[in-house]
Amino acid sequence: MKEKVYVLDTNIILQNLQNLYKISDNKTNHIVIPETVLLELEDKKKLSNELGYYSREFARLLAKMKIKEVDYKSDFKVVKLYNDELNLDIISKDKYETEIEQVHLSESNDKRIIEVASIAQEYYKGCQTIFLSLDVYARTFAIFKNIKAETLHDDKSTVPTFNFVKNINLDSSLFNSLENKDITLIDEDYEMQNFSYSFESSDGNIEYAIVTNGKIDTLKENDFKALNIKPVNIKQKLFAKAILSNMYDLLVIDAKAGSGKTLMSIVCSMRLIDLGIYDKIVYVRNSIESLDKGAEVGFLAGNEEKFRIYNMALYDTLEFIAKKHLKKSENRENQESINSKIDELKSRYFIETLWPGEARGRTLSGAIVIMDEWQNSSEKTTQLILSRLDESCMAIVIGSNRQIDNLYLNKYNNGLTTLLKQTNEAHSEIKMFAIELEKAVRGKFAQFTERIFENRKD
Repeated sequence: MKEKVYVLDTNIILQNLQNLYKISDNKTNHIVIPETVLLELEDKKKLSNELGYYSREFARLLAKMKIKEVDYKSDFKVVKLYNDELNLDIISKDKYETEIEQVHLSESNDKRIIEVASIAQEYYKGCQTIFLSLDVYARTFAIFKNIKAETLHDDKSTVPTFNFVKNINLDSSLFNSLENKDITLIDEDYEMQNFSYSFESSDGNIEYAIVTNGKIDTLKENDFKALNIKPVNIKQKLFAKAILSNMYDLLVIDAKAGSGKTLMSIVCSMRLIDLGIYDKIVYVRNSIESLDKGAEVGFLAGNEEKFRIYNMALYDTLEFIAKKHLKKSENRENQESINSKIDELKSRYFIETLWPGEARGRTLSGAIVIMDEWQNSSEKTTQLILSRLDESCMAIVIGSNRQIDNLYLNKYNNGLTTLLKQTNEAHSEIKMFAIELEKAVRGKFAQFTERIFENRKD
């Protein structure tokens, strides 16, 4: 079998530095870094977000590696580095065919990287040279140059099918004894991912329940009596009941836009704070602006500006809740009254926003931490945030694999999917709950667009 030489695009390193070690496979494969990749990484070192972190980590890796040799050729040079786990060559051309155009900088850089891949194909004759990139356009440029191109193997993996709500046909005589019953006595094929159940009988009886500590906990009329805003469909109710039960440490929700995931998370969290179980709500959102433009939010003056500009989903949710809290005698359309009520809610429930880049060095206590739009967060950011939580916290991770905007992630390798995969097994440290919310509840426009744009057969 030919030795493989992988020429890496910048996004492979920025997606996760651990990719280098996976690709190397204990030095079974050779890694080539084009000079242009170094320049792109250097440009991102000062960023305060995850991209800056990986850029700095790569720089530290290079600093610790030893130089084996520098091979000078007629129009390029190869700096050969090594350590115990990696053989890494950096290739630099004396003159590039591609002119750098600031207007099309990304495309220019891609083409320069492909030029190096072409050199690698000649330089490592006898080996199989593969250009590795997350960017389909860059891979296409490579194919134009007759270079084999691949994406990460993670991109080709499959997301398992989850059976979060399981349907069971049941004899009517058993319905009255379901509450607090061991689930394995009802479902001998019970698995960890069966967090909720729909029990149905042939004569029309139906009961819904979540499973807590292996016991059946049915939906009841008074479960949501204390909520100012109540869940409107079965899956919302199962989700809300799971939060209100306070029996889970980590709840992971894959939900389409408009399904009420953020609203239910906030409303139920407020209830738990009213009960004195938690002290505050911490809202974390990894905005795409931070990935593309360098986390400018970190330099905005004051949390209020961050709150309004980068956490509009939370602000909209609080505005909706505020209107529900205002009495009929008050003007629910008066923006001053609404803003006053929002400020009151933020103060009463100690609602704060947390930027992922601000999390390092912090420890969160007594908090319900809501991690929103988590399909746009990497495994590293997920680890960063969750590792900040102490024993007194609950985490609610919500997102949708239908709308990934992060150029460095896809539905196979983002933080949301990684956590969803963990719901297939029991964990000694934490108790997990998961559900999918696929029904839009925003009203006629959401229903219209879903029917027109998502459910077409043609």
